Amino acid sequence: MRVLIIDNLRSGLRDGAIHDFIRRFLDDGDELTIRSTSGATRIESLLDDAAEYQLVVASGGDSTIATVCYQMRYLDVPVLAFPAGTGNLIATNLNQPEEPHALATMARRLLSAPFDLGVLVEGAGGGRRRDVSAHDAGTLRAAEVRDAGSGGALRAANASEHGFAVMAGAGYDASIMSRSEKLKPQLGPMAYLASAISDPMPTVAHFTITLDDEVLEVDGIAVLIINFAEIFPDFSITHGNDARDGFFEVVVLKSHNAVELLPAMFAVFLDSMGNFPGRFDALEVRRSAFVHVQSDPPLAVQYDGEAQRFTTPFEAHILPGATRLVLSEEEYRRLAVENLAEPIE
Repeated sequence: MRVLIIDNLRSGLRDGAIHDFIRRFLDDGDELTIRSTSGATRIESLLDDAAEYQLVVASGGDSTIATVCYQMRYLDVPVLAFPAGTGNLIATNLNQPEEPHALATMARRLLSAPFDLGVLVEGAGGGRRRDVSAHDAGTLRAAEVRDAGSGGALRAANASEHGFAVMAGAGYDASIMSRSEKLKPQLGPMAYLASAISDPMPTVAHFTITLDDEVLEVDGIAVLIINFAEIFPDFSITHGNDARDGFFEVVVLKSHNAVELLPAMFAVFLDSMGNFPGRFDALEVRRSAFVHVQSDPPLAVQYDGEAQRFTTPFEAHILPGATRLVLSEEEYRRLAVENLAEPIE
């Protein structure tokens, strides 16, 4: 098997687990290429020949994995999300094992299925949906400019466009991500909780949110554009999330302070127990393939756990089935029962 590993040396865990994975994975006749970055080398530049491999392993946090998936969009080469970051929400949503040897066994089976990605465009104005249909995957594939002589590498993305896999947002969540950066080395995933507690009175803004079929005017502390909704195992922000349906779930946190979010968080907890309660009045939830967000005042933005230097406005649109992710046998069977999974040819 020809395998390419993209290893982000700066990712949160830094425990060398990827090397345990390699020792367990390699078999007779395999060809393995490792390309690493500590931040100076752009991940996109390491993937020019990705189409020539049978498997690409993205070792890092959610942002690293999303960058690999977005750069490889519609190449149909399976990507293994190797969880080496602080949050690792992609692995959580895919119900992956964490132990390197178990991941190696999973990768060797090469069971996979297509999943949606999101594209965030900074500074986008007008609040109008693009002419290209977000649901027409064929049109989106055709719109991607490829050079047949470069191994199928996609054109470089516009500097104002950013791919994401889990979620993007503006407001309270972005400030949490920003403040957690300095805490991650000491606290790991608990850095996010510590950051949230340190800001009980976040900025309240007026949002104008343009969706596929409506314009939403609402006050709140944050807006989330969700592809994968689980933030802890069996702990999902919304009901029945499906990162393969061609839609985002758009969630507005309408509370005026962190304390007012507690009933909604309690409802999320009850979800994990199978009770499926409502989300109370603290959350406004919509489904849409296109989202344009404007806020007064402008708010900080994050995607896949990384705080950004730009603020609202921005727009996001879905790329249906843009990435193919490696799955555990259990998760593959679950999707197959729903007639969703597709075998590797």
